[in-house]
Amino acid sequence: MKIVFKLALQSFMVTVMLAIGLSMFAQVPDSSDSILFRKLYSEALKNGQTDVNLRYLTSRIGARISGSLQAQQTVEWSKKVLAQYKSDSVYLQPVTVPHWVRGAKELSYYTAKGRRVKMDVTALGGSIGTDGLLTAGVVEVKSWAELAALPDQAVKGKFVFFNRAMDAGEIETFKAYLIAADQRAQGAIAASRRGAVGALVRSLTLAKDDYPHTGAMNYDTAVPKIPAAALSTNSADLLSDALKKDPGLQYTLRMYCIQLPDVQSYNVIAEIRGAKYREEYVTVGAHLDSWDLSESASDDGTGIVQAMEVLRLFRATALQPERTVRIILYMNEEAGAHGAIQYAKQARLRNEKHVAVIESDAGGFAPRGFRIETTPEAMARFQQWKELFMPYKAGDIQLQQRGVDLTPMKEQATALISLDCDDSRLFYIHHSALDTYDKINQREVAMGAAAMAAMVALISKYGL
Repeated sequence: MKIVFKLALQSFMVTVMLAIGLSMFAQVPDSSDSILFRKLYSEALKNGQTDVNLRYLTSRIGARISGSLQAQQTVEWSKKVLAQYKSDSVYLQPVTVPHWVRGAKELSYYTAKGRRVKMDVTALGGSIGTDGLLTAGVVEVKSWAELAALPDQAVKGKFVFFNRAMDAGEIETFKAYLIAADQRAQGAIAASRRGAVGALVRSLTLAKDDYPHTGAMNYDTAVPKIPAAALSTNSADLLSDALKKDPGLQYTLRMYCIQLPDVQSYNVIAEIRGAKYREEYVTVGAHLDSWDLSESASDDGTGIVQAMEVLRLFRATALQPERTVRIILYMNEEAGAHGAIQYAKQARLRNEKHVAVIESDAGGFAPRGFRIETTPEAMARFQQWKELFMPYKAGDIQLQQRGVDLTPMKEQATALISLDCDDSRLFYIHHSALDTYDKINQREVAMGAAAMAAMVALISKYGL
């Protein structure tokens, strides 16, 4: 009896192990995946539409700050293009967004020993205006510790000048940006808390030039709102040198920006329904809005056209996904991620199953791979797939996704995935008047679109 039981148990275990082995084998890429990759990349590089679409977006629409007419035009245009690419469905998802207007060009200069020196500045996104000319002294700090160490009388009634530069020695410029961005986001709050009348922030760029870089800043209801502006790096260096010679110099700033009432806008969503697991979603997206200083070709024009191209590539190669592929173009990433928050809320209310959410918002330069936040088991799957991407120079798989619009889906999706691009040039143009179509290499954009389409195809086929 014991022998019979033992043999039966062994047989059962063999069956289980065989089933597990077959299941694991089913997840390993085969030659058909390599063939599919080649088809997707060939289509993107030979017949791709990213360049046509990016040229239209930058030249015909241009800057598309949340709440603006141009933002609405971008919604209508992208919906039309996605429909032309024969999506199974395309629709708009309402979302309420802020509407901040810069107004007339800012005026800024300092006066030292009777001499006026012009400064190149731009209002930070969301800042209040100055209500005329605002003139005060300046105190310079390069860290939060320096500000904390100053006595109240050294700060009260002055501008706080946050002059901490991005670390030029950091190999990953994206990392250097993230480390320095806190002074832009929180500078006005910290300065107001000490009685300052305004905040001046060194632009977040490694370039030494006269182009100020804007970006989002925050207020706290516990302290008064004060104007906040970014200085170009050349102006920041000039002001710093001037303060060493004349600590009592006076700084003058005039900004006309205003926060208007919130408006209704939209996320744009398109789908290719899955053939087998229709209720499981693999999403790929980017953000529709931009800042107002330029065409915003890199941030995030390239992401928009890449996400749309993923849908076109699936149709052009007759690729039928097993899981539903959803293109999601979010509104208002730059000033609060309202579109992404609304999308996550609606997905949660519908109890949707999201296998992965993917975003392109890293500048549209040469794709290097993907940054992923997921379970250890799923990460092992991605590591198995990396060899497929190696011939296309996109096989670098790392932890820590960087997508602002991905974060609201953290508790709902198995994997959050950022397309990772070479960031050597990104912060030379980021959030500035320099972010224009001529800075973009269209082959790099097409390669990024193909990389995302290939990743979507794998996840749709194998799951996570």
